[in-house]
Amino acid sequence: MDTHAHDRRRFLALAAGAAAAPLLTACGAGFGGDDSKSDGSAADDVTGSFAWKREKGTTVKALLNKHPYTDALIADLKSFTAKTGIKVEYDVFPEDNYFDKLTVDLSSGRASYDVFMLGAYMVWQYGPPGWLEDLGPWMRNSAATGAEWDQADFFPNLLQADQWSLKAGAPLGQGGQYALPWGWETNVVAYNTEVFAKLGLKPAESFDELVELAGTIKQRAPDAGFDGMYGIAVRGSRSWATIHPGFMTMYARNNLKDFTVDGGKLTPVMNSSDAVAFTEDWADMVKRGGPPSWTSYTWYQCSSDLGAKKAGMLFDADTAAYFQAVKGASPASGKIAFHPGPKGPDGSLATNMWIWSLGMNAKSKKKSASWLFLQWATGKEHLRKGAITHNHIDPVRKSVADDAAYKDKMRHLPGFLETFETVVDQTRIQFTPQAQFFDATTSWAAALQEIYGGKDAQSVLDGLADDLAGKVG
Repeated sequence: MDTHAHDRRRFLALAAGAAAAPLLTACGAGFGGDDSKSDGSAADDVTGSFAWKREKGTTVKALLNKHPYTDALIADLKSFTAKTGIKVEYDVFPEDNYFDKLTVDLSSGRASYDVFMLGAYMVWQYGPPGWLEDLGPWMRNSAATGAEWDQADFFPNLLQADQWSLKAGAPLGQGGQYALPWGWETNVVAYNTEVFAKLGLKPAESFDELVELAGTIKQRAPDAGFDGMYGIAVRGSRSWATIHPGFMTMYARNNLKDFTVDGGKLTPVMNSSDAVAFTEDWADMVKRGGPPSWTSYTWYQCSSDLGAKKAGMLFDADTAAYFQAVKGASPASGKIAFHPGPKGPDGSLATNMWIWSLGMNAKSKKKSASWLFLQWATGKEHLRKGAITHNHIDPVRKSVADDAAYKDKMRHLPGFLETFETVVDQTRIQFTPQAQFFDATTSWAAALQEIYGGKDAQSVLDGLADDLAGKVG
C-alpha cells in the first residue's frame, strides 16, 4: 500500500552528503532529453536490431521495497526470464529500512544492485551526485528499445515527474530521464456511503464545504448509529509525508506555491497571506472534524480508520482507500466511494502525486541487461497483467487504464474510475524540485502541528520560511 509515508530521518542523514557531490551535466529537454546527443551513454554501445535475447545468460540484481507492486513483479519474473534469458536476483526490504539500504549502496559506488525502486522525489536527492543512470539515451536508441515499449503510451505527466535537469528549482519534464514511472497514487477523497446516505450528505465541491462537512459528520454521526466516528482522516505526524497527500493537493488547488524561483534562487512562500489563511483553515478542519490523536497519524491510521468506520472521509492516496474498499478487506468494504475532492476557487483540480519508479544504478556493469529488465517491467504486457491479476492499480499507461478487463475489475468501486479519469491529467508533483525536499517538508509538518496546537500561524510560518531560506538553493 502507500508505505512511502514513513519518517525519512535516517534517509536524510544518510543522503546528506549528496549535496557536496558534483552535479551531472543536464541532458537537454523534452522526454528523455535532447534527441541529438547522448553524452557518451553506455546505450551507444547497443547497435543493430533490437533483440530481447541479446543479454541471454546475464544476471541482474534488483533491490525492491515490500509492496503490492513488488508482489506483482515477482510473480511474473518467470515471464521475463523466458523472454530474455536473463535471470533476476532480488532482495526485498520493508520500507522501514529500504531507503537506508538503497542510499548506502548508491553512495558507496559498489553497485551491489543494478536496478531498484525509488520515489520520484528521490531523484532530487540521488540525481545530482550522479548515482542514477540517465535512461533517455536508452529510450531513444531503437537497437536498445523495442517499438512495442511505446513511450507515447505513458501518461506524459508521469514520465515528466522522473525527468529533471538536476538544477534546484528547475521544472520537471526537462533534462535527463532518471527513472521510469511504474506505479503511482493520486490523492483524492474517499467516503463512507452509508453515513453519507443516513445523514443526507454529499461530497464537498469546495474546501469551505469540506471543512463544514468534516465537522458535521463528527457532530452528527452518533445520531446515525456511528458512535465514535469523526469527519475526515488526514495525515498529521511530524513527517514529510503529512504534507504531500491531501494537504499539498488542496494547497495547489488554491494556486499556492512552496517556493518561488528567480534566477535559480528559491524563496520560501508558504508564509504568504493566502498560504497562512489556507493553513489556518486546514488546521481548523482537523480540529473540528479530525481524529483526537491527529499528530500521530500516518497513512496507516488514516486508511485503517476509514476501513473500521471510524472516519467518514479520507483525503489521501486513492490506494489507501482502495485496500479498505475491496470486498472483505474491512468492515467498511462495499461502502466506500471515491470523489476527486474539492475544487479550488477557480475550479482547479490540481492534484499532488506519489510515483513508485524504477531506476538504474549509474555504476552498474550490466546496463544493457538492466535496461531490458526496466523495459519489460514498465512494458504493456507486464503492467496489464499486474493491474488485472494483482493489485497494481492506478496504471501509468493509457492502454492499461483503457483496458476493458481493468475497468471491469475496478467498476465495483463507486466513483473510482470516474475519479481517476477526472484527475489523471491534472495530477503532477506540485512541489518545487530541490535536494532539501525531505528536510523542508518535515519542518513544514512540524509547523502545521504547532498551528494545530494553537500557535499563531503567521509567526510560525514566518519562522519556517526564514529557516528554509538558508537551506535551499
